[in-house]
Amino acid sequence: MADTRTVEPDTGIQGKKEQSVRVVILALMITMMLAMLDNMIVGTAMPTIVGDLGGLEHLSWVVTSYTLATAASTPIWGKLGDMYGRKGAFLSSIVIFLAGSVLSGMAQDMGQLIGFRAVQGLGAGGLMVGVMAIIGDLVPPRERGRYQGMMAGVMAIAMIGGPLVGGTITDHWGWRWAFYINLPLGAVALGLITAVLHLPKKRSQARIDYLGAGLLTVGITSIVLVTTWGGTEYAWSSARIMELIGIGVATLVGFVFWQTRAVEPILPLHIFRSRNFTLMAVIGFITGFVMFGATLFLPLYQQSVQGASATNSGLLLLPMLGAMLVTSMVAGRITTSSGRYKIFPVVGSALMIVGLYLLSTMDTGTSRFTSGVFMAVVGLGMGCLMQITMLVAQNSVEMKDMGVASSSATLFRTLGSSFGVAIMGALFNSRVQDAMSERAGALGSKITEQSAQLDAASLAKLPAPAREAYQFAVSDGTHAAFVLGAVVAVVALVAAVFVKEVPLRGAEPKQEGAPDEPTAPKTPVVEPV
Repeated sequence: MADTRTVEPDTGIQGKKEQSVRVVILALMITMMLAMLDNMIVGTAMPTIVGDLGGLEHLSWVVTSYTLATAASTPIWGKLGDMYGRKGAFLSSIVIFLAGSVLSGMAQDMGQLIGFRAVQGLGAGGLMVGVMAIIGDLVPPRERGRYQGMMAGVMAIAMIGGPLVGGTITDHWGWRWAFYINLPLGAVALGLITAVLHLPKKRSQARIDYLGAGLLTVGITSIVLVTTWGGTEYAWSSARIMELIGIGVATLVGFVFWQTRAVEPILPLHIFRSRNFTLMAVIGFITGFVMFGATLFLPLYQQSVQGASATNSGLLLLPMLGAMLVTSMVAGRITTSSGRYKIFPVVGSALMIVGLYLLSTMDTGTSRFTSGVFMAVVGLGMGCLMQITMLVAQNSVEMKDMGVASSSATLFRTLGSSFGVAIMGALFNSRVQDAMSERAGALGSKITEQSAQLDAASLAKLPAPAREAYQFAVSDGTHAAFVLGAVVAVVALVAAVFVKEVPLRGAEPKQEGAPDEPTAPKTPVVEPV
């Protein structure tokens, strides 16, 4: 015997309910800030951490362990929220993240720090998914755009302010506070969510798909390691990279096969039957590819070629991130007021292509103002795409799959960023090394044999001819990387053209003739008596 209750229909948010939602949104914004700020702050503190703990040879694993744990746990958190309740899963992810933060701040050697960062990453995998899925539960899609636009704003602010905050904390309080700073923010988020967030309770009778979770974890880990190690730790054609590719392909094929037979699959394949959901996965992947590739190479170009200071590296991206923030907010407002959204993926993809092409034209004589304008064009494009992809993905599935849809969209963007950094980075390094060999001969090859990316101190020590050759090489490398980004972004534009503009739930009555895009606003929640 079961008691069936229905989630409140999508009729808008009024009175006390609206006030409660605003408090929850505040808590979600704080949590989003936690997830986004952490890597930015820790990245700035890494030189100090290495100086204190040693273990320079293991430095990359401090970031890699966190990234791997985050990517692998993301789809699992989404499914747990769908099966056992969003609130409990979200609170658990915050607690795990904070525990990992405390442990990381207490680390006594590099091995401990790597392990504790993995714990922190496990929690981080549920933060972003939880934020987006809870917004999906609380707010009808028609009203969701403005809230998700606010979340994009938090992301932009974190990317700008993270390095500044990290530098200040490390200089004045010590590197351990780069982790401890998460505690007061996390405590506020925990308190607000516990007190104010009320969602229907769920309790699935099905068992967790442990085999599917294991296969997906191994597959994602292999992919991320290939993109992280390829061309840096190991040559792309090395046995280790080939082994990882083989393991990744085999486990992902096995995962897909098993998902067709699992009672409660960790990633239900039926969500990909929705054309819009699949297209949003593609666009999200490419957005991650472009955004993280751009944030890697733009500061490098400005520091190496334009002579900008590395101290305020977050500010170097202000034109792009500021444009992304404004456009994301505007897109959310327009979507909320009109209920129409297809224009944003199309225009956003087109602007991204144009902006990346403009960035590819930069050379050693390009001014900071000109490069800032080019970055703003890319930012306008990404602002049209960042949250609209999540909104349309959530609108394309039933409410019971909201967590899976949110985690899948997040996962594809994460994988896109891994591929973007790896592929654009490999192309950049190759072009820089070739250009240095051509312009500076044996000296040029020797300068870049360890790394194609020189820090400011190393660059200052070079003889003037070698420095000029390196500046030319960097502009040549960024040209190649951004041309590649523009070509890849064309795929996003093609995908956006085929998006079907289905009315957002809570906006208009359900229309006939769109069987692949569910629009029902209500989902029964079944609780055992």
